[in-house]
Amino acid sequence: MEAELRMKPGDVVRHFKGKMYEILCFAKDSETQEALVVYRALYGERDVWVRPQEMFFSAVDREKYPDAGQAYRFERAEG
Repeated sequence: MEAELRMKPGDVVRHFKGKMYEILCFAKDSETQEALVVYRALYGERDVWVRPQEMFFSAVDREKYPDAGQAYRFERAEG
C-alpha cells in the first residue's frame, strides 16, 4: 500500500496540531480487515492509539482548519 511506502514503523510523525508520535506498526481489524496504524504519543503518558490508515494519511480538512501548517494529518518529522 502507498501509505506503507511513505512511512514505516519507527518513524516519528507530527500531527497537524503539533504533537509528536511514533508509528509502532500497521495492523488489520480482525472483523472488517480495515487497514490500521498503531502509534504512540511521544508526550504525557505515551498512550498508544489506533487509527484507520485512510484517516491517518488523509489531507488536513482546510475548511475546518484553514491555518494548519501542514498538508496531511500526519507527516514525518524532520530531524
